[in-house]
Amino acid sequence: MPTLLHINASPRDAHSGSLQLARHFIDAVQDAGGERVTVEVLNLFDAGVLPDFGSIAAAAKMAVFSGQEQSPEQTHAWEAARAVFEQFAAADAYVFNIPMWNAGIPYVLKQWIDIVTQPGWTFGFDPAAGYRGLLEGKHALAIHSSGVYAPGVPAAFGQDFSSTFFADWLAFVGVEDAVHVRFAPTVLNGDVDGTRRKVEAELLDAVAGFAGKLRGAGVLEPASA
Repeated sequence: MPTLLHINASPRDAHSGSLQLARHFIDAVQDAGGERVTVEVLNLFDAGVLPDFGSIAAAAKMAVFSGQEQSPEQTHAWEAARAVFEQFAAADAYVFNIPMWNAGIPYVLKQWIDIVTQPGWTFGFDPAAGYRGLLEGKHALAIHSSGVYAPGVPAAFGQDFSSTFFADWLAFVGVEDAVHVRFAPTVLNGDVDGTRRKVEAELLDAVAGFAGKLRGAGVLEPASA
C-alpha cells in the first residue's frame, strides 16, 4: 500500500486555506485509490515534532563526515535527525501546504528542510559533476498560498521567494515530478470563494495524474480493480 506524506506548514488549523485545499486533494486521491492509500500527516508546528539542529547536531554531522566517533549526545541528536529523514524517504508521494510568510516559507518548514537535507541522505556530491538528488521516483504536489502577493502584482504588493525556493529544493533532492498550485491572493481579493473553487478544480485535475503515477510505480492499483 502506497504512503502519502502530508506536510502541513501552517499553524492555523481549520482557518488555513492552504490546509483545507491540501485535505481536499488528499481526500480525492484516496477516493481514486479506493482508499488504499496510507496517509501520514506531519504538522510541523506541533510541539516536539522537529528536533533541534544546533551545535550538538552540527558537531555530530561533522563527526560523521570526518570519520570521528560521536559522543553519546551527538549520537542522540543525529539519530533524531535521521528519524525525520526516514519518514520523508519512506513515503511514495508528498503533499505540502505552504503559506507565504514574509515573502518566504514558514520557519518550521525551513527547519525541516535543513534537517532532512544531508549529504548521503537526500543528495550526493561529485567534485566533477556537482550535486545529485537521491530521492528519485517520488511525486509531490505543493499548495502555495499568500494573502497579498499574487503573480503579476506590483512590487509594492510583495514578492515571491517562497515557491521559487521550494521548487528549487524539491529538484535539488531529486523530486523532479512536482505540481505547484497557487491560492492567492486571499486578502486583497473580492471573490475569495471563487478563487478557491478554481484552485479546487485545478487540484481535481491533478488527482488522476497523481494517482496514475503511483500506479505506474507499481504501488497503487486502480480503484476498480
